[in-house]
Amino acid sequence: MKKFFTTLIVCIVLSNLSFAQTQADTLRRMAWFEEAKLGIFIHWGIYAVDGISESWSFYNNYLPYDQYMKQCKGFKAQNYDPQAWVKLIKESGARYTVITSKHHDGVALWDTRAGNLSVKKSTPARRDVLTPFCNAVRQAGLKLGLYYSLLDWSHTDYPNWTRTTTRYAIKDDTLRWQRFVDFNSKQLAELSERYNPDLFWFDGDWEQTAQDWHAADLVGQLRKANPDVVINSRIQGYGDYATPEQGVPTQRPKDRWWELCMTMNDSWGYQPHDTNFKTPHMLLRTFVDCLSMGGNMLLDIGPRADGSIPEEEIAILKEFGRWTSKHAEAIYQTRAGIPTQFFQGYTTLSPDKSTLYLYLPYRPGDNTIEIKGLINKVNRVWVVGNGTMLPYKVYNKNYWSEVPGNLYITVPENVLDEQITVLAVLLDGPIKLYAGAGQVISSN
Repeated sequence: MKKFFTTLIVCIVLSNLSFAQTQADTLRRMAWFEEAKLGIFIHWGIYAVDGISESWSFYNNYLPYDQYMKQCKGFKAQNYDPQAWVKLIKESGARYTVITSKHHDGVALWDTRAGNLSVKKSTPARRDVLTPFCNAVRQAGLKLGLYYSLLDWSHTDYPNWTRTTTRYAIKDDTLRWQRFVDFNSKQLAELSERYNPDLFWFDGDWEQTAQDWHAADLVGQLRKANPDVVINSRIQGYGDYATPEQGVPTQRPKDRWWELCMTMNDSWGYQPHDTNFKTPHMLLRTFVDCLSMGGNMLLDIGPRADGSIPEEEIAILKEFGRWTSKHAEAIYQTRAGIPTQFFQGYTTLSPDKSTLYLYLPYRPGDNTIEIKGLINKVNRVWVVGNGTMLPYKVYNKNYWSEVPGNLYITVPENVLDEQITVLAVLLDGPIKLYAGAGQVISSN
């Protein structure tokens, strides 16, 4: 019996050590991602030729598959300049970028050996367009992410075909399905070996189970090649971080790490008739909303088939660059802010929680803003990006009550940013907030 309990204790200790090591590995792996805050998504493929919905056009029976694939004949990439792309991405303030190495239509941007469907083999571009982009990203010191669709509606061994038809059921032809699993494994091995990306951004996992995808094996394969590769959640739960899409969460996600992917208009890829572009102010406001809840933003661009980037998207990226350059101290390495009941706006905190950043996407009424429930003493307040010190005063603080007063900060018109003004509030230590219901006088 003694031997049994000794063995049990040893197993428990080893299990705890293993768990602790796994946690440490995850924290190390996610460190750059947590501090990056802004990434640029790139949807580029043959769908830019006619400017139609990527892959979904034929899957949803909006047009025949053959007509969709005829776009291969028009994909020339004659004005493609990966160095210019990366220069613009870096100028925007993004610390990483994710490009669609292969969307659901199965057309690879690199010269894959695992199949014949690629821009080099199937289009007039006649070249691998992924490699020069990856090289430019590395040269610029940015983190590289590769989007990869687990499903491939063009592959004859993939069971799903369109929304209304299937080729076969996996349970009825496991050998055929295994051929597709092997195909995915080979393509991912190519991407991993050639580019050693910092991040894999999976998509399309909803059509099969984790077991059918062999999700654990695929993640194990990628981590064997690079233990520090970050993987998003769209591989049936085997990834590192959550990826909400388009709509900003209304409350902070439970996941420690998350990233909102969002379009500049209403389309991921280039669609010339979609002119419903959001303003830089709207997109920056979404960005600071993500920051306030501890998340990242992955902002999408859709280059044309010739490789040029639409002027509207260039203008937005440049305005992001102006704003992020000015307010860098309040963006990178920050953490989620305080609950909204304490401040009517977006906030973040420095890693030591002693500096509170306030984001003002509006002109304050009466040139003042208010923070409630702040227990800390304020050492100083300044405007991020120009250093102007701002006056502040506490009202409603009674000597007989533990309830803190209301902190009012004066924000003059001449310090306002044209998009979003950012203030820094330096506290006397890690932030402390009062969350009670108030007091009544019992002695005076």
